Amino acid sequence: MFFGIILGILLTIGSVYVYDSMRKSGGPDGSGERPVVNWDVVERGVKALSSSLQEGWSRLSGRGKDT
Repeated sequence: MFFGIILGILLTIGSVYVYDSMRKSGGPDGSGERPVVNWDVVERGVKALSSSLQEGWSRLSGRGKDT
């Protein structure tokens, strides 16, 4: 069941990414269609999550600066 949930999340994210990449982006005058997801915000969130996981793993494994 857990695998199915993860697979569903990945399929949803992948399909939205493909949908957004096939659409025309909005021009400087605001014409065109807007993307479903703001991928710049997603990128910042993924980077923040990644750095937080790396710091946590470093602390757990004893390789952190404050050991």
